[in-house]
Amino acid sequence: MAVNFKRTAILCLVGVSALATSAHAGGWNRGEADTDILYEDGDYVMRGGAIYVSPHRKFATINGANATDDRYSQDYWIPSLAAKFKASDNFACAFTYTQPFGADAEYGVQAQTASLLGGGTGSPSKEFITNEYGATCDVSMQAGKGRVHFLGGVFLQDFEYTATSNLAFPPGTAIGTLNLKDHEAFGYRLGVGYDIPEYALRAQLMYRSAIDHNANDGSFDWSAVGAGMTDARGTGTLPQSVKLSVQSGVAPGWMVYGSVKWTDWSVMQSLNYSIVLPGGGGVADREDVYNWKDGWTINAGVAHAFNEKIAGTVNVMWDSGVGTGADIYSDTWTVGAGLSVKAGPGELRFGGAVSYLTEGSQSTTDDAVYNATADGDWAYAVSANYKITF
Repeated sequence: MAVNFKRTAILCLVGVSALATSAHAGGWNRGEADTDILYEDGDYVMRGGAIYVSPHRKFATINGANATDDRYSQDYWIPSLAAKFKASDNFACAFTYTQPFGADAEYGVQAQTASLLGGGTGSPSKEFITNEYGATCDVSMQAGKGRVHFLGGVFLQDFEYTATSNLAFPPGTAIGTLNLKDHEAFGYRLGVGYDIPEYALRAQLMYRSAIDHNANDGSFDWSAVGAGMTDARGTGTLPQSVKLSVQSGVAPGWMVYGSVKWTDWSVMQSLNYSIVLPGGGGVADREDVYNWKDGWTINAGVAHAFNEKIAGTVNVMWDSGVGTGADIYSDTWTVGAGLSVKAGPGELRFGGAVSYLTEGSQSTTDDAVYNATADGDWAYAVSANYKITF
């Protein structure tokens, strides 16, 4: 029985380590495709879940005056679905869905006014979201006590950006809404891994390609000022990334794990777009400037199987800030915890995390529309998913 419990506990830990949840990742990072399902036992495995994130980022000062606006960062959901199909002992594929990038902000009257005075749009709200639909396959072969894995696949990613604009006083009264869409852009991921399930040992290196979005199916709604709809277009690049993940059992029922991820956020210098003005007024070219630098995310944790049905994990994550002064995206520290329970025909996993967003600032000398600072703020997240194996 001791040997069987050890193996069952270790396999449970392999799964629960995925509960290392980031409450507020750097840049616009949100969800990751659940390609780890390829390592799960079983010919047919399905897992679905979601993360709810509540970031409380707000300005402390705007143009040197104490800020009175409420937080501008808004709550959001990150869905995740994955299904693994094992064709043979050496070949399996996973089909995944998630939202890899996104942002949602609503600005108060003080920030809108500062934007207008600085030559910006005075936007009350900005939001964008991406959806990723992927297929990743795993070709594996025996190597020593474990197996070596060669992973590769493609994904389709869409993009939608919506922003309201003032462009005139008084703030709070939008004159139009910009909507940019790119229905499909394709990317790929490549990886290599090695695992020994008996010892919960796994090492994996995964690359995800950058995506160039050409949002040609866009529009600007001028109905608030008595005009109609005109065309709009935009372009931008979302970054490539490389992630190294390592985990290992260290004692019966115990495992340690960690990861390092590099994201090429320096490609995100600006979002460029153009709007056709009503009444034959020509075209207005605009840009949202970011001037970001590359981001790094480091995560480390420990997991323990209490028995054959219940396992838990705690972890710590540091995410480097990507902002260089055009906006406020500072370092983030996160502490997370999770629990895995074998319930019914499958396995239920749930967890939570608290993030501390370090203080930061933006300046017109660094291409910001207006000067502003932020004190240390907090973000919170809860997650849950359920796995069924056939």
